Amino acid sequence: MKYIYDLHKTMLTKNLILVYEGEFTQEITKSVLAMAERNMDSFGEESGIKRKVFNVMVECLQNICKHSESFNVEVYGKNNAIFMIGKQEDEYFITSGNAILAENVDSMAEKLTNINKLDKDGLKSLYKEIIRNGSLSEKGGAGLGFVDMARKSGKKLVFDFEPINQELAFFSLKTTIPRI
Repeated sequence: MKYIYDLHKTMLTKNLILVYEGEFTQEITKSVLAMAERNMDSFGEESGIKRKVFNVMVECLQNICKHSESFNVEVYGKNNAIFMIGKQEDEYFITSGNAILAENVDSMAEKLTNINKLDKDGLKSLYKEIIRNGSLSEKGGAGLGFVDMARKSGKKLVFDFEPINQELAFFSLKTTIPRI
């Protein structure tokens, strides 16, 4: 039972205010968003900051619902992933993790690296370009989510890919939103 205490200590030291791990559906997504909103309300957070945090949360959760792969449906269910939000004195951070096809790692890493190279004006231009010329993927994405997260946060997106097996990798993404 020590792992419960260890988990509790980790959540406290990492300033995590909400952690959800499991299957992601639209209903669960709504509940996670509602809980996070209540937490920010209890902190008396400024509406502009809440709007940015909420927007990034929605993008992360939609990414999980639309693009995650199941790596062991019998054990974990469909769309098994993790979502966390934390608060420090000067920022919120939103972290998500889900399985993706290993064959998509290089293209996704390239896309995220290119987004991180852009400044505010470059992100705005890329956003408009995707709106004008973007085509929907087979899973319904046009690539706007990552660009929007970078625009709302004003910070670089932190990402990593951890191999699960030959076919899958675990994609982790962290977005930071300043509270200033």
